[in-house]
Amino acid sequence: MTQDSQPDPLDETQPIEPAAADVGRYAPTPEPRPDTRWAWASAASQTPTPWASAATATGAASVGDVPPPPEATPAGGFGGSSVPPPSPVTPAPSPRRQGGAGIGAVVAASLLSAVLASSGTVFVLRQTGAFTGPATSAPQANPSAGTGNPVSINESSAVIAAAAATSPAVVKLTVTAQGTDPFGTGQSEGVGSGVLYEATGWILTNKHVVNGATKIVVELKDGRTFDGRVYGIDTYTDLAIVKIDATGLPVAALGKSDDLKVGQLVIAIGSPLGTYSFSVTSGIVSAKGRELTEGTARITNLIQTDAAINPGNSGGPLVDAAGNVVGINTAVATDSSGIGFAIPIDIARPIMNQALKGETLARPYIGVRYNTITLQLKTALGLSVDNGALIGSGDGTGNGVTAGGPADKAGLKDGDILLAINGAQLNQEHPLDAMLVQHAPNEVVTLDVLRAGATIKVQLTLGVRPTNLQ
Repeated sequence: MTQDSQPDPLDETQPIEPAAADVGRYAPTPEPRPDTRWAWASAASQTPTPWASAATATGAASVGDVPPPPEATPAGGFGGSSVPPPSPVTPAPSPRRQGGAGIGAVVAASLLSAVLASSGTVFVLRQTGAFTGPATSAPQANPSAGTGNPVSINESSAVIAAAAATSPAVVKLTVTAQGTDPFGTGQSEGVGSGVLYEATGWILTNKHVVNGATKIVVELKDGRTFDGRVYGIDTYTDLAIVKIDATGLPVAALGKSDDLKVGQLVIAIGSPLGTYSFSVTSGIVSAKGRELTEGTARITNLIQTDAAINPGNSGGPLVDAAGNVVGINTAVATDSSGIGFAIPIDIARPIMNQALKGETLARPYIGVRYNTITLQLKTALGLSVDNGALIGSGDGTGNGVTAGGPADKAGLKDGDILLAINGAQLNQEHPLDAMLVQHAPNEVVTLDVLRAGATIKVQLTLGVRPTNLQ
C-alpha cells in the first residue's frame, strides 16, 4: 500500500467521529507510528519480532498470518517503535448516584470481562498451537505413478525437466532412398526422427521413415553423426529398428503407455520439417485407442495428442511429464489442427527386445476374425456380457477361425467370446489385438473363453503373424 492509499483500518490514529467528540475522556494528540507492514524490512539495528523474522525468511508473510501475542511485542509498540506511550491520566471523580452502580463502573466491568475473556482465548489458542501452525509450501511435482494421491505438477517445470532428460537420446535421421520423380527413378532424401533405447546404438523409429533406405545418417543432439542401417521392419504397425555402431550413448527411459490418462501432459520431441532439429512441443493426451487407415494399411490403438507434430517428427518420442517415453509419433490427421497420433510404447516394446536378442522382428498371430463387444453389439445380438472379443462376423455368422491356425489348433469356435488373456481383461480400451501384440510368437497364453454360458480356460500357442496380413 502506498501513501496515497486509503487509511489503514488497523491504524489507531484514525479521526474520531464527530459524535464521539463530546465524550468527556482524555484524548491526547496521537503520536505518529511506523507502518508495521514494512517492519520486516526495517534496519538491522531494530529488534525484529518472531513473526517478522519469518516473513523476512520467506520474502513476505502469507495471507492469514496471525500476529504475535501482546507479550511478544517489543518495547516501544507494535512494530518496534521507540516512542514511549503517553502517561495515563486519571480523570476527576464525578458524583455517583445513590442506589446503584455508576455508568463508569459498568463500562469498567465490561472492559475487564472482555480482556479476561480474550486473554483466556489467546491462552487456549496458544496452547493448541493455533499461533504456530505448520508453514505451507508450494506443491511439488511427483513423478511417481499409482500412489492414489492427487499430484500437482508445475507444467512449465515438468516440460523443461522432461525435455532435458530425454532430448540427448533423440536422434535426427537423414534418409536417402530410391524414389520416382517426373524424370524417372532417382534418389530422394527425407528427414525423420528416432529415439535411442539402448546404449550400444539401438534406435526405435517409424517404418515409413526408413522404408527403402539406401543410406541413413544418424545425428545426435551433441552433433555427432553415424551411419545407420535398418535392422528390421515391424510386420504389425508403422515401426522399425535402426542400428548404429557406437557405445556409451544416452538412452531414453521407457514408460508404460497403458497407464496414460486422457488429459495427461505429454511432450513431443523431434525434427519437424527436417529443419527445426530437436524441437520440443507439449500438449495433452486427447484420446486413446484411435485408428488410422491409409490405403490398405490400417493402424489401431493409437494415442491421440494435440502436441504439435509435423513431418520430420515421425519416429520421435512422445514423453510423459516424468520424462518417460510413452509413444512413438507417427502421423497427423489430414487437414487438421492439433490432431496427431503416436504408437503406444507397450506395442513397440516386444520388437525392441527381439532386436536386442538378435532375433528377427516378428509379431504374434492367433488366427481369428473378431468384433470387440460394445453396448450396441451386445444389444443387437442379445449377448450376456458387456466386454470381450466375439469370434466371427458382426452378425454372429460366418467363419471367424482360420483353418489350421493357432486358434483352430486350440479348439476355439465361432461364437466364442474371449474375455481375458493371461488374466488381463479385454474391453474397448484393451481390445484383443492391442493385448495380443504385447506377447511374443511361440508364447503359450491362457485364454478365458465364454462358450454356451460357461467360462472355460484354453491354452493357446501363438503363431507368427504373416507379413502380408492386413
